[in-house]
Amino acid sequence: MFRPIRWRLLLSNLLTLAVVLGSFAAAVRVAFWQSLRQQLTDRLTALGQGVMANVEIEDRHFKVTDDIDLAQLQRQQQALQWFDLRGRLIAQQGINVLALPLDPKATVQTQVGEPGMQAVTLPILNPDTGQQVGYVRISQSLTAFEDTMRRLDWGLGVGVMVSLAVSGWGILWLTRQAMGPIEASFEQLKQFTADASHELRSPLMAIASNVEVSLKYAEGMRPEDREALMAIGSATQQMTRLVEDLLLLARGDRNAPLPTSSVNLSDLVREQVAFYQPQAASRGLVLTATIAPNLQVRGDREQLGRAFANLLQNAIQYTPAMGHVYVEVRSDRHTVYILVKDTGIGIAAEDLPQIFNRFWRADTARHYDEGGSGLGLSITQAIVQRHGGTITVSSQLQRGSCFTVKLPRQQKVLD
Repeated sequence: MFRPIRWRLLLSNLLTLAVVLGSFAAAVRVAFWQSLRQQLTDRLTALGQGVMANVEIEDRHFKVTDDIDLAQLQRQQQALQWFDLRGRLIAQQGINVLALPLDPKATVQTQVGEPGMQAVTLPILNPDTGQQVGYVRISQSLTAFEDTMRRLDWGLGVGVMVSLAVSGWGILWLTRQAMGPIEASFEQLKQFTADASHELRSPLMAIASNVEVSLKYAEGMRPEDREALMAIGSATQQMTRLVEDLLLLARGDRNAPLPTSSVNLSDLVREQVAFYQPQAASRGLVLTATIAPNLQVRGDREQLGRAFANLLQNAIQYTPAMGHVYVEVRSDRHTVYILVKDTGIGIAAEDLPQIFNRFWRADTARHYDEGGSGLGLSITQAIVQRHGGTITVSSQLQRGSCFTVKLPRQQKVLD
């Protein structure tokens, strides 16, 4: 029962941690990217200012000298491009040149694709007059930059995954430690419920027997005393049903061995439908069924009958007069499907996740009348799950509900 809770806690904590770590990794990557790009821009700017010192300037013209170390440019995957004031290329040095046209207004230019390049454009000024005589554009391949970012991504990714794995084990351990006392208390509560229910059976049987005898020999009994005895008998029957329900759930909680035999589910459901036909007719309902023949499952016939009886009782109880209750039994190769549909009051969408909880009730879906204990759907779910099946529900308010039971189909019947 607590295993799904532990897994939900683990997954929710891991999801929260993953979001935090992912956000942190993204922030680190953005900051590192900006820092590397700024460093590259600063290096290119410093290189450009250094090479401009070797330029020969005469009036409004300049001449590029051969003092630049081309081997160093190639090792650094850098290049220089010289332009006049009109943006015409005068000279270039190095092989990693930018293919983009010169944009004097853009100090930094980036070329995407292959090869990726970054360039810095600087004006060439006459040191004597301060007049601009041209431009120099310093570019560098982004291969090294991209390799660094790729290693950073791998490091961050591996770090996040390792952190999640280690944190997952830690969260799982902490969850078990935190849930341990709760599970122990719950086990004690279940044991108390089972023991109390067992102990209550004998007194309730004695009360019911005495009430039955008293009503059988009621000669000379005052009418008000007879009514009081009948009320006691009705309350005793309701308490007895509640005790039996609690005992059934307690046996399921303890995973008591389930008697198994071949059960003809088609005949079982057909019998249940026939049994509840008079009750449905008395309430002004139409109860119909479509049942595929000879569908076999393995399990306890009595418990399965109880489960389908609960579904039929609910459908009849919460469907107003002139309504329709429909039962369908079909199968595929591996699964038997039992559908119980009604045109009743329905269940609100926000109530559906709680519909199988013990003693849970919604004002528009489940209420105390006709001696109900509020355990019917919980018992049905417990029985279906003990038989290796599942039960689901879909519903709309004022339009009805559909309960779907899936049970493993028995492939061969042994004589």
